[in-house]
Amino acid sequence: MSFLMDTYRRLPVSFVYGKGVYLYDEKGKEYLDFVSGVAVNVLGHSDEDLTKALCGQATKLIHVSNLYQNPWQEEVAKLLVERFWTEAKVFFCNSGAEANEGAIKLLRRFFWERGEKRYRIITFRKGFHGRTFGAMSATAQEKIHIGFEPLLDGFDYADYNDINSVKALLKKETGGIMLEVIQGEGGINETDAEFLQEVQELCKKEGLLLIIDEVQTGIGRTGKFYSYEHFELQPDIITLAKGLGGGFPIGCVVAREEVAQSFKPGSHGSTFGGNPLACACAKVVIEKVSKLLDHVVEVGEYFKERLRPFGKVRGRGLMLGLELNKNCQDVVLKALEKGLLINCTAERVLRFVPPLIVQREHVDKAVEILGEVINTC
Repeated sequence: MSFLMDTYRRLPVSFVYGKGVYLYDEKGKEYLDFVSGVAVNVLGHSDEDLTKALCGQATKLIHVSNLYQNPWQEEVAKLLVERFWTEAKVFFCNSGAEANEGAIKLLRRFFWERGEKRYRIITFRKGFHGRTFGAMSATAQEKIHIGFEPLLDGFDYADYNDINSVKALLKKETGGIMLEVIQGEGGINETDAEFLQEVQELCKKEGLLLIIDEVQTGIGRTGKFYSYEHFELQPDIITLAKGLGGGFPIGCVVAREEVAQSFKPGSHGSTFGGNPLACACAKVVIEKVSKLLDHVVEVGEYFKERLRPFGKVRGRGLMLGLELNKNCQDVVLKALEKGLLINCTAERVLRFVPPLIVQREHVDKAVEILGEVINTC
């Protein structure tokens, strides 16, 4: 009997420790981890520097209220802003959904302060922004909505890579456009560079805020620290989480200065957001990932080429998807039996988001197992 709510389809394995790109179950069996907590464990498992920072901070101070000065947040925020395209400020929270909720609130507050009733946000079909109410309402996937209606008003759903569908949704109440440059949960769907430029131009022309959801694509996952950098975008707001703490929960909203000023004391908050322990982890992750970007590009391209014989490959860096002509859940289960952890998303797409420290030999091993599994399924 389990005492847990049945919210996950859990695979038949339990891990007890990990090292580098490997996880180990209670019997000591080794598994090559190409899921990394769904793009979370960017430095792999039991990274020495991350572990040292985590344990060291835990002996000093784990939590302190945001009612007081927080030098740990200031330090991490500075590192994040230095990599942003312009002057900005940061709000810390605990997850991607929370970060997206914060971005939605910030947009509404920004226009409210200007006396404009612009609260609607255009998002995209097959996108995913989280499961809290605002984030879920922003997510244009019916399967996420079932049983939770009525949703939060204020979201209009456009077609990915179709600027005309975006323009058709513009209303006088429209305040912004929110998107992922690669849709993770939607099946590793890539945006066209031309489309993104058209979106940016539309935002500038209409006075809209551009929000880039970097929860899965950020922190070096695609070969740039922020994925929007591939397309020379200038977002007003970005959201981060997943890889930011390397496994420890932390998320944030980064907004350019003018927009960020709309949050005042009491307009938003988070009890645990940006606690000393989380920030100690994030600092290590930011510094180490910044040195891994060329490696992510190199190994990512190698991995992409190794996957091509199996079918259509999408994605950038170490955020790749392989589309199969059948449901991929059986492939995931067979791979698990052979010691390879992979993930099925959008029913037919195998998602690969390994730790950013993964090497070519790990890719070779994963591809070898994958070949055996696909041929037998």
